[in-house]
Amino acid sequence: MSILVTGGAGFIGSHAIVELLNEGHSVVAIDNLSNSKNIAIKRIQDITGKAFEFVEGDIRDAQLLKDLFSKHSIDSVMHFAGLKAVGESVANPLAYYDNNIAGSVCLYKAMEEAKVFNLVFSSSATVYGDPQKIPIDETHPTGAVTNPYGQTKYMNELICADLVRSNSQWNIGILRYFNPIGAHTSGLIGEDPNDIPNNLMPFILQVASGKLKELSVFGDDWPTHDGTGVRDYIHVVDLAKAHLSCLEKLNSKFTGFNAWNVGTGKGYSVLEIVKAFESITGVKIPHKITPRRDGDIAESWADTAKASSDLDWKAESDLKQMIQDAWNWQLKNPQGYN
Repeated sequence: MSILVTGGAGFIGSHAIVELLNEGHSVVAIDNLSNSKNIAIKRIQDITGKAFEFVEGDIRDAQLLKDLFSKHSIDSVMHFAGLKAVGESVANPLAYYDNNIAGSVCLYKAMEEAKVFNLVFSSSATVYGDPQKIPIDETHPTGAVTNPYGQTKYMNELICADLVRSNSQWNIGILRYFNPIGAHTSGLIGEDPNDIPNNLMPFILQVASGKLKELSVFGDDWPTHDGTGVRDYIHVVDLAKAHLSCLEKLNSKFTGFNAWNVGTGKGYSVLEIVKAFESITGVKIPHKITPRRDGDIAESWADTAKASSDLDWKAESDLKQMIQDAWNWQLKNPQGYN
């Protein structure tokens, strides 16, 4: 198949392209490089030994998208492009609605005009809001979202459901990510955030490498076993493989609108991640307790039974492997892609 990957130079998109190319798919990638680097594209080609087309551009550019769909015989779209930091979204919501909603609508219009109706959308466990029950399964109510980033994911899900209701040709798989970490085992691609990281693992990595002085732990008064936030961490390669499983099933087993959780089903607290990192790498992580971040919740981890049953997929890497691969990426790329 020929797949358009939006956000293809980003953390998750780049790993998805590796898996797509390894499975023999043809890929066209688009990314505006606002939070990613062009060198990731070359690194993907180095890993796979395969070339693919990369377009530096924005999914809000309707003419660019029209030209892409005209030039290439695209079968399906994997949509990763978007801003993704909870705290930043609270401080700057308009940027998130512009990028993540207006951009997606522009993409969906271009798809409809080109008669491309297969879509795998990069959603998030944030659509569940502050969970009413743990672990979270797909029957859990969505929409009680605690931050603008989560709102944009929830709104995208609503738009996708409306598309399916409006036209039965649409086949849309929604993957609700929990917390992707790790990196490709080669150490050639990984997570390289701009400025101070918003996510836990890249923050830890930059402290471990001496780039940052200490880790900020956002609250130790959460109603959890050690007072720090608990999350479900999944290896980014496992997550990428879930996209391929979803795409395959969209073309054979499932039609219409379907959603799946993508996690491991295990929750780890911030302090547990810190201790595990120290134990596995031998590097101490100085940390300080700071106030809770706006939009955060106490705990979130997945019930993954539906993805396992429907998609014939499950996460394979344990926490040790995730940390080892993340640290390998950091050691080989102390300044990220720069």
